Amino acid sequence: MRIAILQRDPVQGKMLEKIIVQAGHSCMLYDDGLALSKVLARSTIDMLVLDWHALRLSGTDVLKAVRSVGGERMPVVFASKDNSEESVVRAFMLGADDYVTLPTRHAEFRERISALLRRAYPERYGKDSFDVGHYHFDTRRQLVTLRGTPVQLSGTQYRLASLFFSNIGRVLSRDHIFAMVWGREFREVTRTIDSHVSRLRLLLQIDPHNDFRLQPVYKSGYRLLHLRSEEAVAQHAEAA
Repeated sequence: MRIAILQRDPVQGKMLEKIIVQAGHSCMLYDDGLALSKVLARSTIDMLVLDWHALRLSGTDVLKAVRSVGGERMPVVFASKDNSEESVVRAFMLGADDYVTLPTRHAEFRERISALLRRAYPERYGKDSFDVGHYHFDTRRQLVTLRGTPVQLSGTQYRLASLFFSNIGRVLSRDHIFAMVWGREFREVTRTIDSHVSRLRLLLQIDPHNDFRLQPVYKSGYRLLHLRSEEAVAQHAEAA
């Protein structure tokens, strides 16, 4: 998962970053709320860890902005030295999912993060296999079958396919895809992602015949659409 931290205290920020990275997640650390807000506008983040105070924009400003544009699914944790009941209650009223007092116990913080991620993204946790339409994913063997026929994929191609099919309908930015599939932050202009997506579309026959469309999103990344789901939503809207 890709997690962003807003923390003005550099020592506490580095400590939180270390715990998150050791738990196997990709992490970005900011002390500037406006810089983080700009990243959120163009990139895909799975979780936020915020503090009250930051440069230019506070954690509460960032949280309000995220919730106001449909980011209800994204888990948000407040991590602060302020352990007053008033602050904890205020954070929950603003839409936070959890509140951690700093300095935090490493194991406890790691498990809190894991619990929130499992709740927010259940399709990406604890499953040996999952089915999406005509596709079956065997997570242990990293194998995909389409209508019962195995499709030969490389490790990179499997990670890319699994990322798309466990985030149906969600816009995934190029830097998010790069971090999740290649394991590092996106630092340069490259056609690597576009080439892999094009190849994956052919290998998995992602097309209307199989009820899916892999759609480029201008200046952002890609979104996998389940056409049957879209059709059902449209029919429901017409009936209403």
